Amino acid sequence: MDLSLFDYDLPPSRIAQEPADPRDSSRLLVLDRAQHAREDRAFADLPGLLRAGDCLVLNTTRVIPARLLGALEDGGRPVEMLLLRAVGAGEWEALARPGRRCRRGARISLAGGAAQATVLEEKAEGVRVVSLAPGPVADLLDRHGLPPLPPYIERHDAPKPEDRQRYQTVYAREDGSVAAPTAGLHFTSALLERVERMRVEVHRLTLHVGPATFRPVRAARVEAHRMGSEAVSIPAATADAVNRAKAERRRVVAVGTTTTRALEWGADAAGQVRPVAGSADLFIYPGHRFTVVDALITNFHLPRSTLLLLVAAFAGREPVLAAYRHAVAAGYRFYSFGDAMFIV
Repeated sequence: MDLSLFDYDLPPSRIAQEPADPRDSSRLLVLDRAQHAREDRAFADLPGLLRAGDCLVLNTTRVIPARLLGALEDGGRPVEMLLLRAVGAGEWEALARPGRRCRRGARISLAGGAAQATVLEEKAEGVRVVSLAPGPVADLLDRHGLPPLPPYIERHDAPKPEDRQRYQTVYAREDGSVAAPTAGLHFTSALLERVERMRVEVHRLTLHVGPATFRPVRAARVEAHRMGSEAVSIPAATADAVNRAKAERRRVVAVGTTTTRALEWGADAAGQVRPVAGSADLFIYPGHRFTVVDALITNFHLPRSTLLLLVAAFAGREPVLAAYRHAVAAGYRFYSFGDAMFIV
């Protein structure tokens, strides 16, 4: 399967630079797979589009202010680090840019001298293992870390104070992501209350979003891509609720591609979701047989990305790309701070 089949044209003006205010004022494109139909709605309409008995599953990961700016102690050349995950006492895996400046043994002054990083190891895909001092790292990030906005956000290098809160879902709980599960950014607490009054079950899991989600697909053939792993935790209560919904032929509605991937990864061969914690490396692309998710709330994703491939696997490549062309023509806003789709 050629990756170029998952390309589309997007004018730069369609890339959302600001989140909708209020959150649920964003637009919602409803794509009905059975009827081959589209409808333009508002995200605030979502409660009326759900059904009593639906099982709505959210990803409760919380984005950490993982981006630190610094400079090499030898020569002062600028460096930035995106801390990914702790791997030991004071040691973290990090993406370092530019990587050629961050070879083993390099020492980097971070946040104007507030901390120092030493590169201990060079790993694949630009990842470095670094030691950070002084600790604790959580305090360093709280004081000096920047929200890890995507590079297509023009203020990527100078985020606004409110970005810490707006690049975060209202139901975020567990620290660990370096990118937001963006489908959830449209929810307000009031909207969730409306959903629950519709007798929709709301359940939660956690997938910490890391480089595996946003790393570009570089292979020309889709099948050659290898998905990195990300930490997932599916509580027993969520697994039981999803399995009951499936048994009773009620819909499982996933909020986001990360939730979808977690649920599909967590299912056994019979489609039963297991209460499990582990590392998910499931790569979903056209041809995948979905055993858990019946409907999907998702944003509009970058061309040739693993996220677009997942959506195309769920709804079909041609219907999805046709919906994207409609969204471009109709003025929808794209990517992390953009509008949403509800695929049923």
